[in-house]
Amino acid sequence: MRDLKYLFAYTIPVSAYLSFMSFGAGTYAAVIYAFIIIPFLDAFLGQDHKNLKQEEIKEKKINRVFDWMLYINLPIVFGLLFLVFSRVQSIEYTTTEMIGLSLSTGILLATNGINVAHELCHRNKYYEKFIGKALFMPCLYMHFYIEHNFGHHINVATPEDGATAKYRQSVYSFWITSVSKQYVDAWKKQMELLRLKKLGFFSIKNDMLWYHIIQPAYLFVVFTLFSTKVLAFSIIVGIIAFLFLECINYIEHYGLRRFKNDSGRYERVQTYHSWNSNHNIGRIVLYELTRHSDHHYKSSKKYQLLNCYEESPQLPYGYPASILLSFVPPLWFFIMDPLVPEKMKKDRKSTRLNSSHRCISYAVFCLK
Repeated sequence: MRDLKYLFAYTIPVSAYLSFMSFGAGTYAAVIYAFIIIPFLDAFLGQDHKNLKQEEIKEKKINRVFDWMLYINLPIVFGLLFLVFSRVQSIEYTTTEMIGLSLSTGILLATNGINVAHELCHRNKYYEKFIGKALFMPCLYMHFYIEHNFGHHINVATPEDGATAKYRQSVYSFWITSVSKQYVDAWKKQMELLRLKKLGFFSIKNDMLWYHIIQPAYLFVVFTLFSTKVLAFSIIVGIIAFLFLECINYIEHYGLRRFKNDSGRYERVQTYHSWNSNHNIGRIVLYELTRHSDHHYKSSKKYQLLNCYEESPQLPYGYPASILLSFVPPLWFFIMDPLVPEKMKKDRKSTRLNSSHRCISYAVFCLK
C-alpha cells in the first residue's frame, strides 16, 4: 500500500480539472493548490530522510506499478488539454479568468508533463522515450531531451551548463540565459551526434529537425480543431510550462559548481552538486524529483529508488515554496547565499577577478 503514495501526484491534474471547470477565483485552483496548499503541507508534515533497504530496492526496482503511474499521465495530460481548449473555445472568459486558466494549465504541463517526460527520457526503452517526448510536445520544449541528457548531465555545475544558475544570478536573468543557451546547445549536441554517426543535417536521425516539424504540426492541429484564440492560448501555456521548468532548474543548482582537477578536467559529478529536498508532499507530487542530488549522481536510477545523502546541500523549503521564494531575488539571496558552500563562492569571486585582470591587461596591451 505504501507504494500507492505516488497516486498523490494525480492531485495536480485534479486541481487543474477543478480550475478548468470553474469561473472566477476557481480558475486559480491549481495555482492555489500548488503554491499555497502544498507548501503548507510540506511545512506541517515535515521531511523524510529515510532511504530504502537493500531488499526493498530489489522489490521496487522490478515493480511495474511505478512505471504505469508514469505512463498514465499521457492520456491524463492530453485529455485535460482537450478539455481546457474546448472550454476556452466555447466560453467567453474574463481576462482574470484567462490568466487563472493559463497558469493552471502551465502548472499541469510542468508537473505531469515535463517532469514525467524528464523521468521517462532517462529510460532505455523506446516506448518510454516516446511517451516522454510526447509529453514535451505541448510544452514546446522537445529539444530539452537532447540538451538535458547529453549536455546538462555532463556539464552540470560548470560554466558550460546553461541550466546551472550562477551565484547571485536572479531567476529572471536565468530564464533568458538558460532558455537561449539550452536551445543553442541542443543544436550543437545534435550536430555532434550526427557527425559521430557520419550523417548529414537532413538525416532522419536529426531529432532537432523532427522537433521543429512535430511542434508546429501540433500547433496547426490545435488551430484546425479550435481557433486562433486557442492557438494563442496553447502557445502561452507552453511558455508558462517551460518557464516553471526553468524555475526548477534554478533552485536545483543555484550557486553550486564543480572544480577542475590537475588534468584540467572537471571533477566527477557528486551528490553535493545539486540541491536536495526531502519535504514529503513535494517529493511525492513530483515523483521524487526533489531528491535531485542522487538523480545527478546516478541518472539511470528510477524515481522510486532515489536516496538522500548527508553531504547534499539541502533546500530550506520544498520545491513549490522555493520557487515562490526565487520570484523575490533579494529574499532568495538573503536566505540561500549563506547556504552556498564558501569554497564555491570564493572561487567564483577569484575567477571574476582573474577574468577582469586579463581584460585590463589585454586592453593595456592593445593601447600600447
